[in-house]
Amino acid sequence: MIRYEIRGADLSDEDQLLSVARHLDTVNLPDDRGAIREIIDLSQRSFAGEVKDPKKREYVFVLVDLDEKKIIGTSMIIAQLGRRDAPYIYFDVIDEEKYSHTLDTHFHHTLLRIGYSYNGPTEIGGLIILPSYRKVPERLGQMISYVRFLFIASHRALFREQILAELLPPLESDGTSHLWEALGRHFTGLSYAEADFLSKKNKEFIKSLFPEGVVYASLLPAAARGVIGKVGPQTRGVEKLLQRIGFRYANRIDPFDGGPHFTAKADDITLVSRTTRRRVAEIAETAQPSRGRSLCARELAVSPFIRVVATSLQDLPGDTLSIPPDAAAHLGVGVGDEVISLSLD
Repeated sequence: MIRYEIRGADLSDEDQLLSVARHLDTVNLPDDRGAIREIIDLSQRSFAGEVKDPKKREYVFVLVDLDEKKIIGTSMIIAQLGRRDAPYIYFDVIDEEKYSHTLDTHFHHTLLRIGYSYNGPTEIGGLIILPSYRKVPERLGQMISYVRFLFIASHRALFREQILAELLPPLESDGTSHLWEALGRHFTGLSYAEADFLSKKNKEFIKSLFPEGVVYASLLPAAARGVIGKVGPQTRGVEKLLQRIGFRYANRIDPFDGGPHFTAKADDITLVSRTTRRRVAEIAETAQPSRGRSLCARELAVSPFIRVVATSLQDLPGDTLSIPPDAAAHLGVGVGDEVISLSLD
């Protein structure tokens, strides 16, 4: 029987999604009821096509334990990060070497230069799995992460050529960012949490108050320098996954906490190229699936707009496939219906 499914977030998910958000409390999925309500509403309108400008759409996926009737994870896609009303803001990380012949002395410096993009990349984010589900054999983190690439591949025209993932750096147990304390707080007067939350809706204060030109990281405390471009322990697994499918560190960081930005061209991401749309030609159990375990998705006209399960699939001639009865029943598909699939192996 199917125990786990992924679907689009529904308005009825507010309480459970808020509970999941508390585990990380990030700018994309904050621990704030009003913000969660707005995020779900925007996701619903994005899936439905009611947000007419595709660049302004945001899609939220939830992973559900059907036995427990409980949301246990989330992920999301922001169609475009960086628009005229809300630029994508970052620090470029630049290496500089200095040498004095007179002193016969050589120095290596790291420079931070603020940058703004008004026509930025698609961002994948909001990836959270409840701790108790992170090491179950079904590899649930992989499922809720991969579904974003399945959706991007199946709606390629809605998304940008460049895909971005921002990873969390090492933070203190109370959420303190050493880079923010050494830099951002001095220019804004805000705490890291206050600035992070405000920046979701209004980035004007960053452009107005942050230093222009370059900042020599050499002048910052060691604790602040130590987090620049570093991946925190909670996201090291995500870093490995991203590198495996084609992402690379872009020598850019979040201007608040120093977390690294990883980027890839959408069409070069292996998961995008491996995603297919096929017709169901047969509903049957198979002892030797040709693609092992795969995500199999059916799109819906109404909420939750997409339903996805992990199952075994058998490739058949003519761009068709065979799907097991339990998966077919759960997705509500029959022979002749179209599904979207992506191998998890």
